[in-house]
Amino acid sequence: MSNTNSEEAFNIRTGFVKPETLEIAKNELRETPEIKEAAIKELRELLNACPDLKYRDDDEFLIIFLRACHFYPQSAFEKMKTTASFRKENAALVHGLCVEHVREQFTNGNVINVLKNCDQLGRRVLIVNCGELWNPSQVPADDVFRMLYLVHIAAQLEIETQIRGVVCIMDFEGLSMKQIKALSPTFSKRLLTFIQDAMPLRTKEIHFVKQPFLFKMVWSLFKPFVREKLNKRMHFHGSDMKSLQKFLSPEILPENYKGKLPKIDYNGKDWIQAVEKHEDYIKEWSEFGPAKW
Repeated sequence: MSNTNSEEAFNIRTGFVKPETLEIAKNELRETPEIKEAAIKELRELLNACPDLKYRDDDEFLIIFLRACHFYPQSAFEKMKTTASFRKENAALVHGLCVEHVREQFTNGNVINVLKNCDQLGRRVLIVNCGELWNPSQVPADDVFRMLYLVHIAAQLEIETQIRGVVCIMDFEGLSMKQIKALSPTFSKRLLTFIQDAMPLRTKEIHFVKQPFLFKMVWSLFKPFVREKLNKRMHFHGSDMKSLQKFLSPEILPENYKGKLPKIDYNGKDWIQAVEKHEDYIKEWSEFGPAKW
């Protein structure tokens, strides 16, 4: 237990887990010592019998996929396969991906951010600025995707996040045609395929906020790729922050969302340092998935 709760800010909490989190794992994910042991063994056998896949097969790594799939080994194996297929199809973006490729975009782009505190349910909250804060000529949509991809790899290292899941706020304040053009059907399909098929993390909620009338054009691109399970977890709030606060307590929200915490004065440049500390894991992941690229 190397980290304490006060170190949530700009820090990936490796080896840290609260006793009540393990209770959630048991109740929500079927995580008991017996089920865990049997599931790890079965998933390892499935993986080792499949020459097309290349992943680590130690307990710690396999558990990432098992927690994302409620400790059903066959489902976790399918997730490993769909993740590998996705990575192969998008090799130009994710094969060999390391922090260096998008450090500049994290530092100056102001597109991807993470709340420096977890929410009232102990979940990480990712913020994606899709409106006027995003300049697609400075940070193209492909780089936005790669940044999201790196964040999710680092997030896997938190046992708390593996169990409690993640929440995303998509902030469309000041959206204009400049951003809409960058949010192409290709980008929309890729992002939703990633979230639904190729991400070994539990997406608990996606909140759309401050979206103007123009947002209808964006939603028309995304909607065809959204399956029912994810659709139920998507919530549209517009400028109604009371509506957002039914899900995320005002106690944990910054002033940007009418919360009680100070206005956000940090961005991706603060978070990239946390991600960078795990560069070795990210480099390792950059070769995972398909056995042949």
